[in-house]
Amino acid sequence: MKPVRMENGQGLVEYALLIVFVAIVVILILGIFGTTVGQVFSNTISML
Repeated sequence: MKPVRMENGQGLVEYALLIVFVAIVVILILGIFGTTVGQVFSNTISML
């Protein structure tokens, strides 16, 4: 008899972990370059 493997929710968990990883990277990037990005947006809006 083959052992039963629980793989039904594996794909969903992998996608959730990927989304969490991307969110952490975005937060870190914004923390490092936040003021620079804000200045770029401010300059762009003021030019319009």
